[in-house]
Amino acid sequence: MADSREHTFTGVKGRNTVREWPRDLPRYLALLVHGYGEHIGRYEYVADRLVGHGAAVHGLDHMGHGRSEGDRVLVTDFEDVVTDVHTMAEQAAAGHPGVPVVLIGHSMGGMIAARYAQRYGSELAALVLSGPVIGEWAVVPQLLAFEEPPEVPIDPDTLSRDPSVGAAYADDPLVWHGAFKRPTLEAFATALDTIAKGGTFGALPTLWVHGDDDQLVPLPGSRGGIEAVRGGDLTERIYPGARHEVFNETNKDEVLDDVTSFIDRALAVRK
Repeated sequence: MADSREHTFTGVKGRNTVREWPRDLPRYLALLVHGYGEHIGRYEYVADRLVGHGAAVHGLDHMGHGRSEGDRVLVTDFEDVVTDVHTMAEQAAAGHPGVPVVLIGHSMGGMIAARYAQRYGSELAALVLSGPVIGEWAVVPQLLAFEEPPEVPIDPDTLSRDPSVGAAYADDPLVWHGAFKRPTLEAFATALDTIAKGGTFGALPTLWVHGDDDQLVPLPGSRGGIEAVRGGDLTERIYPGARHEVFNETNKDEVLDDVTSFIDRALAVRK
């Protein structure tokens, strides 16, 4: 695996921890945006593949997640999270001026990445959305119907057909295994509405990857959201039988081959 290092910065709501997988003279910067309840340390394999493809890779633990400060999984405004990701991007770009930037977001991170593209798309060379929470996500209205959201733990078996992925997730002390917090659910609802009304990605090359057996963020709900924001350059890859975490699936190398091929095309268009 590629070597990594950590640093921190003061974000909107406190200290955020960033992990870097450096590479000398990178062809591009890859910014990884993780999902709800998890942390950037679960993306070692993805980062290793991207470093091997020529990237310097950066990813932060969002507020209330992983090694970053904040009440666990409490997000009251996802605009703040987008701002934190942008701060990380500015710091990464300062070390590699002029190097193109590729944003890769998974699940909740796909939602954050979509909003980032609406706010800062001119700074990106390409966008990758993996199983994104975008469009309609039934979990939000279902749980908001309760004054106190019930504890509905994620079934580790829904993450991947590889049982070791679910086992590692269940045993990871940096993963949140408790209930959603109501302010976070309300922030999800607001963010989904904001993205739906926030305009398209324009000419930004965008890759959407999704498992067709994703029970956590079902494909049909995301499709409507993608259609609302897609620009003129959308590539879609739907993987038969794959579950939610396509980057951790049994066909993860196929998925990452698709990602790196897409990035090659997007970078070639910029030349």
